[in-house]
Amino acid sequence: MEAQAHHGLAQVTDMKQAQAEPVRLTPAGIQAPQGLELRHLRYFVAVAEAGTFTRAAERLFIAQPTLSQQIGRLEQILGTRLLYRGRDGVRLTAAGAVLLDAARDVLAAVDHAVSQTRQAAGLGRPRLRVVLPADLPDSLAVQTASRLRSAADSAGVAITWMDTPLDAEFSPIRQHRADAGLGWLTASPGTLPAPLDAMTLGQFEPEAWIPRSHPAARRGAIGLDELAGLDVIHGPRRAEPGTYDAWTSIVRTMDPRFQFTDPPLRHSLPVVLAFAATAGRPAAVLTGPAAIAGTPPGVIRLPRPAGTGDMVRVSVSGQPLTATAALVWNGDLPRPLQQILFDTADGLTLPAPASLSRAG
Repeated sequence: MEAQAHHGLAQVTDMKQAQAEPVRLTPAGIQAPQGLELRHLRYFVAVAEAGTFTRAAERLFIAQPTLSQQIGRLEQILGTRLLYRGRDGVRLTAAGAVLLDAARDVLAAVDHAVSQTRQAAGLGRPRLRVVLPADLPDSLAVQTASRLRSAADSAGVAITWMDTPLDAEFSPIRQHRADAGLGWLTASPGTLPAPLDAMTLGQFEPEAWIPRSHPAARRGAIGLDELAGLDVIHGPRRAEPGTYDAWTSIVRTMDPRFQFTDPPLRHSLPVVLAFAATAGRPAAVLTGPAAIAGTPPGVIRLPRPAGTGDMVRVSVSGQPLTATAALVWNGDLPRPLQQILFDTADGLTLPAPASLSRAG
């Protein structure tokens, strides 16, 4: 009798421990904890991708205290911490990283199923989910978005815009969390993983800002070796991981220990320049891809920001830091939707000729 009681107690203890551990939602046969809702997953993904509760709340159009409360509720339901909170934002715990991957898969599957169901019932237009990251040059983003919306309207297709970072492999598109996206290639389009298609739109380079007192300021150009010797404010990595990693590798050919310095605040360029101008040691500021590489005739760079103080804009000699703007989509999309994307990219008027590549 005592042995049976001990065995029953062990079963109860095992059940409680299983409920307290992080739950991966995708495998069949595993049920979500009671009280877990899709909105909890959407809120969690938004916070993880935005990096702060403030930016996530703005994207979700909800109050920050409400969002914080809902994330706390999710952690309570799962019985584990998902995020480390700090003054500079949030970081995923090991459990949070597991849930992030699973939550993205679940939300993508639900959204796709809802869309397909409505279309089958004749209750809605076909929908195209397009990633348009926040840090793209305005001229590129505006022209692409305008042409894409026009082409989609003509074809009777609705567009859902998504503001999320794109890595070098365009994972949200490859994993069917999005259908297409405008982003940066740092290698040949042919290196993209299948089943992605890409049309390149032109090559861009960053703007480099250095102290007026630096010798390169008088030349109007700085060598890569000189840049590697400065504290270079760039990033953070989560904003554009593809170019961040590629450019880090390039600068490290001059200094293997080189690493970028995150901006103290994700704010306007003049604010970052002000921090650089008052740094304890010489510092440079490197933007993301911002200007068409080489600035062909007729193409005008962005005007000099007000209040730049003792910082001077220069080019990087030899244009070693570049990225190719590309419209990328999943080759599994229905052909009519792919045609909309192809027509959009083909009709853009950026200087560099567009080219089509199918990832192998």
